[in-house]
Amino acid sequence: MEELAVIDDPAVAEACLDPIRSMLLAELRQPASASMLAKKLGLARQKVNYHLKTLEQYGLAELVEERRKGNVNERILQASAASFVISPGALAVLQPNPGEAADQFSARWLIAVASRLITDVGMLMKGAEAAGQQLATFALDGEVSFASPASRAAFTEELAQQLALLAAKYHDEQSPGARKHRIAFALHPSVKAVKTINSKQNSNQNHKADQ
Repeated sequence: MEELAVIDDPAVAEACLDPIRSMLLAELRQPASASMLAKKLGLARQKVNYHLKTLEQYGLAELVEERRKGNVNERILQASAASFVISPGALAVLQPNPGEAADQFSARWLIAVASRLITDVGMLMKGAEAAGQQLATFALDGEVSFASPASRAAFTEELAQQLALLAAKYHDEQSPGARKHRIAFALHPSVKAVKTINSKQNSNQNHKADQ
């Protein structure tokens, strides 16, 4: 079982988005049979079998063992990956183009950049796996608390300056074997903070309405 799989085929994406199939894939992180899943989820075995066949057809689940149980063979399946991400490339004709209307302070442009990141790295992962090679990537994930919008603006400006200096220091397209690498950095409010802000706004609106 892979740790993570990126889905870029629209048909496969459609197959796994079915609520029952998504639920089955979550359960199939551990090997199980149709009868085991039916009992655990309270579904008819025939219905579970139908969805399992679809998951197998699209490579989302795979057979790991067959056991003889009475007069029938019990098929034990497992999800092909522990988790799945649907690439924006599955909607290629609708995928945003970050090359258009680039705006460092636009949330929509940030989404477009993230969309390209998932699409590109998903393709690179498949290529590296097919070639039996390790894909060279690096990521940072963390949180920074800013005292004010002004301090946040100062941080982003200084960060951009430092990244530009580092890029200029190490950029060398003339060397034999040089390969381009894409850099993407994102900054946005933490989701929890956004929820808190929305809750406060709703509370204030309700308070005004009561007055």
